[in-house]
Order: sequence, then C-alpha cells, then structure tokens
Amino acid sequence: MKNILLIVGGGIAAYKACELIRLARKADIGVRCVLTAGGAQFITPMTLAALSENPVHTSLWDLKDEAEMGHIQLSRQADLVVIAPATADLMAKMAAGIADDLATTLLLATDKPVLAAPAMNVRMWEHPATRRNVAQLRADGITVIEPDEGPMACGEFGAGRLPEPEAILAAILHALAG
Repeated sequence: MKNILLIVGGGIAAYKACELIRLARKADIGVRCVLTAGGAQFITPMTLAALSENPVHTSLWDLKDEAEMGHIQLSRQADLVVIAPATADLMAKMAAGIADDLATTLLLATDKPVLAAPAMNVRMWEHPATRRNVAQLRADGITVIEPDEGPMACGEFGAGRLPEPEAILAAILHALAG
C-alpha cells in the first residue's frame, strides 16, 4: 500500500480535502494528515481523522510527537507529500524555505516527492509574486498542478479554484507510479 501525507492549507477549498481523502482510501492509498492553523478554520481534525482513520497532526509543538521528532517521521513515512489546498501564503513560505509551523517544517525535512494543488483568488494566482513562487517551487522539483478556472467563493471568476478531488487523485496516482 502506498501512503501520502496530506497537508491541508487554509482556504475555503479545504473542504475538498475530505473528498480527496475518501477517494485516496478507496484507491487503497493510506493517508496521514497535517492540518494547518488556517485549514482548521474551515474543517476539523476530527473530520480528517475519521476519514483517514489516522490521527491528525496540527502542531510542531506536540510534546509526544516531537519527543520522537514527529515532523521528521511524518515526512519519512509517506511515499508522497500532497498539499491541498496549497494557499498563496503556504507556497510563498515553501519557495522561501520558511519553516515556522509543522507543515512548512516537514516540507523542508522531507526527502519524498511533493505535489501542490493551489487554491486562491484569481488575482492572487495571477500576481507576479505568486507566479515567481510557483516557478521557484517547480525549479526546486515540486510538482505544482494548475488550478481550475471558474466561479470563486469571493464572487470573481478565473483561474485559482482547487482542482476537483478526482483530478488531484489522478495527479497523486501519476506521482506514485513514477
């Protein structure tokens, strides 16, 4: 069985992570989750734990986990690290090498392939800083899939929507096969 570590970033699209977990489990992929502080504003650790059938990690400062260097172990136990949704903030931190929470620390500590599924407002997606960050992430070997285009929660229309869970699963299956 292949295993992924799913990092759920903050954004309204975080709810789609629930369906992604369900689809991954149906495809016989084990899922462990890291829920960022922003992600926890939209979905709960309990929801992710119930769907993944694994504990959900939320803090770099969990004494039990970090006594065993949990952020290192989490990144080593996965065959692939997936960020969905990957917010502009999270991708900027990744591109700059910032490690100020559990998600960004384990992204620096991982020796596994990383797949990011962006989700943000169309203007944020098109902003030169985001374009630079995505280019840097790709140059660093991270697979950044293109966001979908369509109506957004903010009422605008354009590229920036989190791809549908089925499309993210297809990218995961492709990455795991490679």
